[in-house]
Amino acid sequence: MKAVPEAYHGVWQRTLLRLSDGTEDTTTRVFWLQSAHLHADLRIPDPMPKLPLERVAQAGFAGLTEASLGRCQWHRIIDFHPDSGSDIGNMQFVSSEVVHETALDDSYLEIWQRLPDSRGALAELWLQSSDGSGRQACLLRAGDYFMFAADRPQRLGRGRSLLEYLQFDCARNAEHLLGCELTFGRIKGGERPWQILCSTLPAATGGLFSVAADPERWDALPVAWLGTHPPENGWQPAPVPRLQDLTKETLV
Repeated sequence: MKAVPEAYHGVWQRTLLRLSDGTEDTTTRVFWLQSAHLHADLRIPDPMPKLPLERVAQAGFAGLTEASLGRCQWHRIIDFHPDSGSDIGNMQFVSSEVVHETALDDSYLEIWQRLPDSRGALAELWLQSSDGSGRQACLLRAGDYFMFAADRPQRLGRGRSLLEYLQFDCARNAEHLLGCELTFGRIKGGERPWQILCSTLPAATGGLFSVAADPERWDALPVAWLGTHPPENGWQPAPVPRLQDLTKETLV
């Protein structure tokens, strides 16, 4: 797959969402990390939702990116909201550090600003469950920032929204239904190494790793038990998915 142009590399924070009806959002915390082939995107309302039904307002996804300097398409493989499909937008770089994204039908405008400390080393690691369950995850780096994304423990089928699953399934399943993890943080520049700054999972706090993890030895990171809900037998490295191999069943 063709690499994403260097102009996109880094972490972008959304500063404005404006819909065609004039509605604006400047308070939701939105971060998009773009590596050479993969993206991860996290959207957390302010204040952070904690109750199960409140957490439906969150969003986040990760997968493959196709991009030119004028258009970008995000193919979601991991998604907090099931069956939400692929995103595509027109992209206008008003400067090297600010890009305006508009819908193909002009239904929205998003303004993105690159975080300065996200310029630098890029790394991407795709993971799959060692237990054969088909769960997938990825760990991405851009400069001093990371993002970890992982499938929920309970795979959801098509045709029902996350809210419908929560309303119709037993309350004891809520944590697994909401267990799709998108976690964002700093590698060295925080209060502790690999500090988690925000996540779709309230339980994801502190550091990403429970043991020492050298970001300069990316292929040797202790990734087997990453996340709040790791698979029964842990994660193992896997090849980055190829766009031509993705099917409707592969995409969440």
